[in-house]
This record gives sequence, C-alpha cells and structure tokens, in this order.
Amino acid sequence: MCGICGAVYADSQHPVERHLLSRMNDALSHRGPDSEGLYLQENVGLGHRRLAIIDLVTGEQPLCNEDESIWIVFNGEVYNFPELRISLQSLGHTFRTNTDTEVIVHAYEEYGFDCLEHLDGMFAFAVWDNKKKRLFAARDRFGKKPFYYAHRKEGFFFGSELKSLLQHPSVQKEIDPVAVHHYLTLQYVPDPYSIYKDIFKLPPAHFLVLEGNKCRTARYWDIRYTPKLKISEKEAEEQLWEILKEAVKKRLISDVPLGAFLSGGIDSSIVVSLMAGLCAEPVKTFSIGFDYESFNELPYARAVAEKWGTDHYEFIVKPETVAEMIPKLVHIFDEPFADSCAFQMYYLARLTRQHVTVVLNGDGGDETFAGYPRYWLDRYVKPYTALPRFITQKAVPALLGWMREPTNVPVEANWRMGLKRLSQVAEVSPKASIIRWGSYFSEDMKQACFNDKMSSLVKGHSSDAFLAKFFDRASADSFLDRTLYVDMLNYLPGNNLVKMDRMTMAHGLESRSPLLDRKYVEFSARLPEAMKIKGRQTKYLLRKMSADILPRNIRERSKRGFAAPVEEWLKKDLRELINDALLSSNSNIYNFFRRDYIQKMVDEHQKGRINHGRRIWMLLILEEWCRSNK
Repeated sequence: MCGICGAVYADSQHPVERHLLSRMNDALSHRGPDSEGLYLQENVGLGHRRLAIIDLVTGEQPLCNEDESIWIVFNGEVYNFPELRISLQSLGHTFRTNTDTEVIVHAYEEYGFDCLEHLDGMFAFAVWDNKKKRLFAARDRFGKKPFYYAHRKEGFFFGSELKSLLQHPSVQKEIDPVAVHHYLTLQYVPDPYSIYKDIFKLPPAHFLVLEGNKCRTARYWDIRYTPKLKISEKEAEEQLWEILKEAVKKRLISDVPLGAFLSGGIDSSIVVSLMAGLCAEPVKTFSIGFDYESFNELPYARAVAEKWGTDHYEFIVKPETVAEMIPKLVHIFDEPFADSCAFQMYYLARLTRQHVTVVLNGDGGDETFAGYPRYWLDRYVKPYTALPRFITQKAVPALLGWMREPTNVPVEANWRMGLKRLSQVAEVSPKASIIRWGSYFSEDMKQACFNDKMSSLVKGHSSDAFLAKFFDRASADSFLDRTLYVDMLNYLPGNNLVKMDRMTMAHGLESRSPLLDRKYVEFSARLPEAMKIKGRQTKYLLRKMSADILPRNIRERSKRGFAAPVEEWLKKDLRELINDALLSSNSNIYNFFRRDYIQKMVDEHQKGRINHGRRIWMLLILEEWCRSNK
C-alpha cells in the first residue's frame, strides 16, 4: 500500500513547485513509511509514498516506461500481474522491475483505457501520458483504495487523502452542507461527495481523464445479478470453494510477513481456514474485544484460532481510552466518519503491525451473501402491513413507547430495535424501506433538527433519493439483489472499506480482502436468492460449505457485527464529554442544528427513555471534526 498525490496546472508554462508537491506527499507519510519519490516535468507533478510489499529493491515510484513518456503513481496491488507480465512480454514489452506497478504502465501502453479490464486487484493510480498531455486515473471495482480530486481554473489536484490536497493553496476548504446532510443519514460522506465543496471522491469502478484542463469521469465496470446461474446447490458449493481458495492464494503473494484479522464471524473464519491450508507455517491471527460481555467476540475468535492452530494475538479496548482517541480518529479520517467500530479497528491494526506488514480480512461477505439481519427482516414487512391497522398503528407504537430501549446489547441483538424499524418501514414503499433500515437520521428528523439556515442550504436534496437511484439502476430482478447492489455501491465503499483503509494505513499495514475478489463477487451475484437466505439464515451457502472446517457455534451463530458499546459509553464514560461538546454555548454544531432539539435528544438518551446513542455519537464526531478543522 502507498500514498499518491499530484498536480497538473492548466498553464503549460507554469511548473509545479517542488516544495508544494513535497508538502502534499509528506502528508501521506503514514501510508508509505519506507520511501518517497517525486516526478516534476513542466506543469505536471506526481508524488508517491511507498510501503514496500513486492520487489523491495527496484519498486520505487514514480515509475516510467522505457522512453520516459509515460509515468505512474500507484497505490494497491494487482494480483494477476505475473500472468499479465508474461502476456505483455509476448507482445514485445520490456520490463526493468518485478513490480505490479510496471505491469500497469505497459498495459496502458498496449490497451489504453481498456487496460482496466485486465487488472485484478485493489488500486488507485494516476498515469501521465507526456506524448498526449493526458492524465488517466482510476479506482478499483469496489473502492478499496481512495482517490480524492479537485478541479480548479488553476489546474487539477489529487491525492489518496484529503489532508494531501489541502496542502496546496489552490485547494480551499468550504464545508458542503449537502455532505453534512448525507452524513447524518449514513454516518459517512458518500461518493462522489467529500465534506468540502468542489472536492470529490472518484467512485469505485470509475476512471478519470484530464486533457487541456477538461475533466471527465466514466464507469468501466458494474455488478450484474442477472441472468441467474442454473446450478445445483452442490455445484455452487464446490465452485464457490475453489473460487475462494484461489482468491486467498493469490493474496498470499508477499515479500514481507502476513497474517489475518479474526473476528469470530463466519467470513474471517473461512479466510483463516483457507490460509491455514495454504501456508506452511501457522497463520498469525489478530482479534479485538471489549470488557462488555455482550459486545465481546473474543471467545469465538479463540475457538477458530484453536481449531486451526494459529499464532493468535488479542487486545481489549478499555472505555477510558475512548475520549482521548476521538481527536486522533477524526484526524485520520479527514471527514466526519461515525462508525464506532473504527476504535477497535485502530487498536487491531496497531496490534497487527507489531507482527506483520500484510493482513487478510473478511470484508465483503455480508454484502455478497446477504449477511446483515435487515436482509431477512425485509421479508417480514409485507406480512406486517397485512395485520389490522389497530395493531400496526396503535398497539405496536404504544408498546414501543412504553418500553425502554436497551443500550447494553448490539443493535443486531436488540429485538425492540428490530420491531421499531419494522413498524417504521412498513409505512413506506418497499424501495423506501431498505433506505430507512440504514438511516440514522431520517429525512423528517433532519428537517426537525436543522436550523433555518441549514434547512435552506439543503432544500431539494434528499438522502433517500440519493440511495434510491442505485436501487433503480441495479441490473437485478429481485428486491434482495437490488438491496445488495445499493450496499455494494454505498455502505461497502463509503463505510467499511474507508474504515479498513484508513485504520490500517495509519499504521503502515496493508489489508487484503479475498471476499471482494472480482470472480467471487460476480459468481455470488448471479447465484439464486435461496442460496443466500433461507428462512432467517443469512449467508446460507457460506455456512453450508464450511460445515467441515468451522466449529458449529461459529457456523450457526447470528450476525453480530464488529460493534462497539457506544450507547453505554455515552451514558457513562463519555457523559462529561457530551456535555462539553454538544451542550456548550460554543458548540460548532449549532451552525447546523437547533439547540433545543439536540438538548432534548441528549436528555432522553441519558435518562434511558430513548436510545439515541448512534445519533449522538454522529453529532459528537461532527463537533470534534469542526473543532479540528476551523
């Protein structure tokens, strides 16, 4: 993994300043602690920070072709580069290194923009074609590697993280109220937005072309859920196992030590079992836990580690460390990002980096095989709406209003929360219901809490409509597949992969995701729905095929997620911080919100009447971000 940045000035006679490019590059030093490199030629500058994984000696960047007409900065891994190299050599290309980076250069020479079809891996890169005076940039199919950019009249600027772009004086920062609007619904700022106006993220599976200071973007790949494969369950199981085995195998290529994150869930457990069968030495595994028993996954992780004889390491997050960690996490993410799992991921990555440089993970299993509880809960919406209105409109709301919401169990295990969501989404269309499941602040709640100025700034914008366009665009027939598509293009890249990238890169650790292998994703997308969900059992085929390799309690346990006890923290350990951050007369969030609404929300949560934990956490992160970015 690495960090990349660059600038292309509109005026061809304006040379890129070395000191500015160096500042942009230095802001990414955590992503590439091993070395740095710059390319400056007339109005073009490319910067690179390297974390050495493959070809430790000759893999420095920026890297060029034989006549130095094409230059590249690249962040990521191309897993099929050995095969591509042989193919390109047969076409007459000459290689000077053993890196996957050089393969991209020659693939671009040979295939142009179509080189992306040949790349299997995770990547964000920028290629400068000096003959055509053209910048060509791209991001991998699922958005594992980040790419921010800003297009100004002075020129074009890009970087792996916002903090790199903001080092250049031409890139000014002004908060985008629409980005804040979407953040409150999703807990992250979705592509193509960033928290700042006119600074964008290149979406997954997109490329960008800059010529003559004119910029365009286009999608080069998409997930197709149709036509469905006509295949038996046994055949699907056998093929899926071979695909996963190959996906893990090619991610074991490394010139440095590697290991695996192990949560005790089925996804990471399958990855570890496959690694154990492919590695000559015991796999190094790493797990995180909490003092809160309901949130502690360590016993399950230990069971898998014992089953496969791994060299296992653990760390327990203490609540007293949370308050001091918030500013650090806000700095790492650059934008408001409120997935509380970032805490344990930070500590997990720190623990892991003490032992290895590359780690495999289980990201992607939920979005490909319908692992989240909401996928099967959606099947209850129609029967629920068929009940007498007296029950759905009066009895259930009255029951929910009478009962207190527990804060000491994960959301996935909170049946009251599930019933509440069911009653809410039953009031809207099926398409709108899937959007409501994942909303933290609904559109109605946002309108109630925004002050007059904020309401005016976001008028005409809807997070529901933003997500609905993905639902409508999906190449899918069933409601479930359309729902999976929405998550694959939003929650996965915007939340899970951002969290994985930033937390691992903060420690100079490379993370690889076998369950986001292209072949695996395309195969699973076209499997019949019944192989993903049967009754209330999610990830049906994954569980079935792991019958002989995982302990029964791992295979059959319900999805719990990688959750942190944030609701409990807010009532106890973080109570003083909440009062200072959200209820102070100096709080920045009142540039957006009504004071009385926020005070009421905090009071209801702390008195145990309504569990506003996730919403208060989002406001706390937003406030800390505002303080850090004045």
